[in-house]
Amino acid sequence: MKNPDGTALPLPLRAQAATLRALLKLPRPALVALAGGRPVERDGCILDEQIQLMLHAAARLGRGLSVHDDLPRGRRELDLDSQVLAPPSQPMASVEGRPVREGVTARIYRPSGLAPRSPAVLFFHGGGFVRGSLYSHDPVCRALAHRLGCVVVAIDYRLAPEHPFPAAPDDATASFRWLVAQSDALNINASRIAVCGDSAGGNLAAVVCLDTRHDDVRPCFQALVYPVVDNTRSFPSATIMADGFLLTEPLIEWFRKQYTPDPSVWRDPRVSPWFTPDVAGLPPAHLQTAGFDPLRDEGEAYASRLRDAGVPVSVRRYRSLVHGYLNMFGHIEAARPPFEDLVNALREALFSPRHAG
Repeated sequence: MKNPDGTALPLPLRAQAATLRALLKLPRPALVALAGGRPVERDGCILDEQIQLMLHAAARLGRGLSVHDDLPRGRRELDLDSQVLAPPSQPMASVEGRPVREGVTARIYRPSGLAPRSPAVLFFHGGGFVRGSLYSHDPVCRALAHRLGCVVVAIDYRLAPEHPFPAAPDDATASFRWLVAQSDALNINASRIAVCGDSAGGNLAAVVCLDTRHDDVRPCFQALVYPVVDNTRSFPSATIMADGFLLTEPLIEWFRKQYTPDPSVWRDPRVSPWFTPDVAGLPPAHLQTAGFDPLRDEGEAYASRLRDAGVPVSVRRYRSLVHGYLNMFGHIEAARPPFEDLVNALREALFSPRHAG
């Protein structure tokens, strides 16, 4: 396990990670016994036993997502903690950085054996628009590039509170248009670019599709993993799952205040795609939610809106999981099927002759 700068992780974190990984291999009844003695059930969902132990351990160690007025500390903790349960780092033929616009860079992952004019996935990381980075989601992007056999382009968009709304969606849309403009130079097929993101990144992927709906070239597909689509937090799961499952109500509220301190913009479709008047004609979508996630219901409602408007949509609730599972599939068994489903949906969109651009 390495720091974002390539050095070894701090010894205490390495020791904690090794201990947690060893405990996660215990039989399921033992996991429950260590994490409080009884299964966790809420709103008809039963929490995965490995997740239950992970949350219990994080609480005991004072780790996990939390509000930090110390922005650099909070950001560094997410970068480091996201490596604990991540998959092994996949080697790439090349990984390079490119400037997109002032303050925004792209990291381009190229696996071995790429065909000319490869399809591409434009990836936006999560982190509440305040945290997250190229480093926090580096293992995920490498895994996607390796499994799909295509280029993955991760965007280091500007973060709040230094850069509140609309900086992030402006950067996201500019990044897609930059990738289209640079497609020949990057040997990418501009008609086969999917946008993908988790949490805040899922929001940005959805907004890119809204912003570019009248462009000559737009995304061929949108893959939204537990996306933020309603900044008013008006759906039931925002209350039902408000505490105890990694992403909490106080943290969501803190993120919201950093990113959108002016409540008058909360219903702006570029903040909350749910409030888009018309979603007809948007790119086909694959949308994932977690059973124990405050964002669960808004994501599923957005998928229903897309479907009702005639947009092809596949949607799946992973009932036993929590927000953030995309960074956990290296060691949480229940987080592996969602990653496989994401890979399969992207592969179908990017490589199937039925979706030729």
